[in-house]
Amino acid sequence: MTFNSARIAFVTLSFSIAAIGMIATSAHADEFSFTATNTTDSAITEVLVSENKSDWGYFDIGSGIKPGSTVNLLWDQSTNNESCTQWVKASYADGSESEPAKFDFCEDGLEIDF
Repeated sequence: MTFNSARIAFVTLSFSIAAIGMIATSAHADEFSFTATNTTDSAITEVLVSENKSDWGYFDIGSGIKPGSTVNLLWDQSTNNESCTQWVKASYADGSESEPAKFDFCEDGLEIDF
């Protein structure tokens, strides 16, 4: 194998590894989504999650989830090293909060009703 052939093979291998990494990342992100349905009469203003029920993070739900609406929420890639099992609760426009409930977010087709 000549120097140029080896160089081309290395570049091709590098691009192949990068492409596989992008596909894996894309598939990984798709795995960590769920649907949230607002079954109340008040708009949901925040969806909060926590591994320990002390430190809460939140999903970007834009202007909120209207009563009767269902939305698909995706986990941010920064949470990929966290546990699949998390506590979740909702904050509402009327100032109330739902009780925290524990869910396995790695479960396919997870649906949460608030």
